[in-house]
Amino acid sequence: ERIVVFPLFPQYASASTGSALQAAFEEIGSRWSVRDVSSIRWFYDEPGFVEAVAESMRPGLEDFAPDHVLFSYHGLPEKQVRKTDPTGEWCLAVAGCCDTITEQNRFCYRAQSFATTRLVAAELGLEPGTYSTTFQSRLAGQKWIEPYTDKELPKLRKQGVERLAVVTPSFTADCLETLEEIGIRGRAQWADLGSDAFHLVPCLNADDRWAKAVAGMVERA
Repeated sequence: ERIVVFPLFPQYASASTGSALQAAFEEIGSRWSVRDVSSIRWFYDEPGFVEAVAESMRPGLEDFAPDHVLFSYHGLPEKQVRKTDPTGEWCLAVAGCCDTITEQNRFCYRAQSFATTRLVAAELGLEPGTYSTTFQSRLAGQKWIEPYTDKELPKLRKQGVERLAVVTPSFTADCLETLEEIGIRGRAQWADLGSDAFHLVPCLNADDRWAKAVAGMVERA
């Protein structure tokens, strides 16, 4: 009688969440009798999600003791971010546009990513300067949101970072873009920069806290 459409993308983007919702609604709408439908658009700031990410990181951080924690999110073309700004005068147009969530950027993927970083860092008690946010998985042909993960690694080494931990909070399950792009290529790049101290935090996958968070969000929807 009721359907909840729940794309498992924490931060909203038309190319991911939007496409999933469109496909689901088209299928539902093709039926003669349409049931009651609701959706979950994003959960970048959902307390259960934030806590699950933080707790999944905590054991590795305690054992590995990194100098720096890099929050690496999937990239997105800049033009897609700008389209979410109803004013056209805020997103990527003013300094610090992603420092807080506003009416102008509430649909902005980049702003939501930075918000996730701030919330998880606060949950873990990370000190300012010991963590940063970057974006991976860009393609050629157009400008993608910055800073780029692979371009940031050399900068961190020059700043004296030796032990680097990387977490990928735009993915709820490990895939090629976490295991290969970060776990293999990112690790190799860090080694080429002169350090083998590299720790990739696994995605939430089937973590119990995450499962409970999912159940809670669906029940509330």
